[in-house]
Amino acid sequence: MKLRVSVQDSAFRHGNFSLRIQPVRSEDVGLYEAQVAYNTVVHSCQVELGVISVNLSPPSPVLASEPLMLSCNSSHQASLVETCWFHKEHLVPSSRSFCSPHGSLSILRPVVSDAGSWRCQLRYSDHEIISTTYNLQILGFDGPSNPIVYAAAGSAAE
Repeated sequence: MKLRVSVQDSAFRHGNFSLRIQPVRSEDVGLYEAQVAYNTVVHSCQVELGVISVNLSPPSPVLASEPLMLSCNSSHQASLVETCWFHKEHLVPSSRSFCSPHGSLSILRPVVSDAGSWRCQLRYSDHEIISTTYNLQILGFDGPSNPIVYAAAGSAAE
């Protein structure tokens, strides 16, 4: 973890002994302990790091009209009760894939407008709610559904 971890030495004088991990990986899950010795007194604290991730199948970027699946997983130990998906901060309507008891979202025929921010929200039996965001990229054309475009002679057409 040496190359991904840093501490802010300048913050020590103000009592801030934060550890920064970037980027966080699934294998970083676990219990972290900090010990600070000042004169003869030793202070310590423990922090448990949990990780949530979104996986895309097939891997990014996805081509328009090719099926995709987003899976949301967390290291949280309680039983998963519900997974909700939000696209651009709007709950995905039930006509697509919505809130379900598992962590996956399938889009059978994605279009370019499906690209952007997708948020996965997991709700557990211990009332814990965890969420993360995934930026989905979709390659394709976002044009008219009818491939015929009429333009007046002498004008511009896009």
